[in-house]
Amino acid sequence: MNRYEHIYFDLDHTLWDFRSNSRATLVELHAEERLAELGVTDADAFIAVYEEVNQALWARYEAGHLHKDVLRVLRFRNTLLQFGVRGNGLAERLGEAYLDRCPTKPLLMPGARELLDALHGRYRMHIITNGFDSVQQVKLVSSGIGHYFDVVLSSERAGARKPDPRIFEKALRSAGAEVSTSLMVGDNHEADMLGARRAGMDHVHYAAETAPDAEATYRITHFDELRALLS
Repeated sequence: MNRYEHIYFDLDHTLWDFRSNSRATLVELHAEERLAELGVTDADAFIAVYEEVNQALWARYEAGHLHKDVLRVLRFRNTLLQFGVRGNGLAERLGEAYLDRCPTKPLLMPGARELLDALHGRYRMHIITNGFDSVQQVKLVSSGIGHYFDVVLSSERAGARKPDPRIFEKALRSAGAEVSTSLMVGDNHEADMLGARRAGMDHVHYAAETAPDAEATYRITHFDELRALLS
């Protein structure tokens, strides 16, 4: 493993604990907007419906069938409709508050900070993310990990989304890195693993929440394993 000089990380679900941070935000919004009084009596049910609706809308966005600003409103409007609650004003307030607040949550995946501390100064580290540029920058600052990374490339800035090899190629060029000495670390089978393979990069599947990718160069379930691989 000593041949690697550049480590590229995905952000959401890999370093930044998207699920925990999102759910904490939704619990707060459920209480503050008094959704129970409108018939959304259970915060857990609200979260479950929201996550299902959001996942379907993101699939449309990733396919190029939905604008990001529309997604941000529809995910709450469609969630509320499933509880019989109508009113675009409430959906817009929830959408704006969620977007403002969720990225400020600081929770990281288990062992992520310890991994970054261990690798800092030994490897050049970077981020390749499919998130919106401004939002992902807030996450890096709020979680206190932005200083670890030299290149932070979002799909919005790159003009291409993982698994499109163009975003990987642009990240390599931005860092002055060779593909042969670069390693991609991510959780998503398609975006991260397939994307890295298409770009010719070795890749680590962080399979803490998913089944391991059989074609990945390396497979781990905790970052302690990656620390051992890179030591």
